[in-house]
Amino acid sequence: MSVGAGTALPPPVRVAGAAPARRAACLLLPVLLLAACSATPHRGRVPAVVAPASSAAIATGVDAWVRVRRSMVRQQIAARGIDDPAVLSAMEVVPRHLFVPRPHQSFAYEDRPLPIGHGQTISQPYVVALMSELLQLDGADRVLEIGTGSGYHAAVLSRVAGEVYSIEIFPALAERARATLSGLGYDNVEVRVGDGYGGWPEAAPFDAVLLTAAPARIPQPLLDQLTVGGRLVAPVGDGGWQELVRVTRRADGFDEERFTLVRFVPMLGEAQSDDGTEPLPQ
Repeated sequence: MSVGAGTALPPPVRVAGAAPARRAACLLLPVLLLAACSATPHRGRVPAVVAPASSAAIATGVDAWVRVRRSMVRQQIAARGIDDPAVLSAMEVVPRHLFVPRPHQSFAYEDRPLPIGHGQTISQPYVVALMSELLQLDGADRVLEIGTGSGYHAAVLSRVAGEVYSIEIFPALAERARATLSGLGYDNVEVRVGDGYGGWPEAAPFDAVLLTAAPARIPQPLLDQLTVGGRLVAPVGDGGWQELVRVTRRADGFDEERFTLVRFVPMLGEAQSDDGTEPLPQ
């Protein structure tokens, strides 16, 4: 498969008995193997998920994609260590094929990102599940998402959290995502057009913040809008590959954990003038 934005390298190896440390990685980064761009702990390729023919849904009168989604969750997500029941359930019920352009719908449940226009992508399913699990959400949490894209990740988050606020810099993508989410009944998601660098101050604070595009460093306004105990998950870096990072706000500062290498499109707007030279505040 080709390497695209919203892709992860193989899951990292957990360090047995490692003590938690401030600003220290809790996981070992995997070896960077560009040829092995799909995130899988197994030898060989993840089994292909076969899309149903459109006539199948007509003939049976049911959602013929249900079996495909279940297979995706079993083969691509649960098999790689994602075990949060709420995340697995959300990935199983949210219809990913309805969030991608029609020419790509037959590939919607494959183990790869897909283009959605304007140089943006819908992330690899495993990456969506991994980032959602790292947020450690409960049903009442309020989440800020930076980079609505297709709206798919917001839909997944809406099944795991209480409220989702999502910002998209491309008006056409925001409009399409808003229409898709509304049409499918995801009424606890609010989408607006804007530069996500400054967050959503009037709706803050948030229990969790998710970035679906990569800044060179995490914007300070997003850290400021976290509650104490809140978590921010983001791909961070200005190269072809970035590190997937989780930052937790404490009463006296921030803790940072680094997980694995991922590949995302760069964060646009004000983030492009932030060169990442300042350290994470303590």
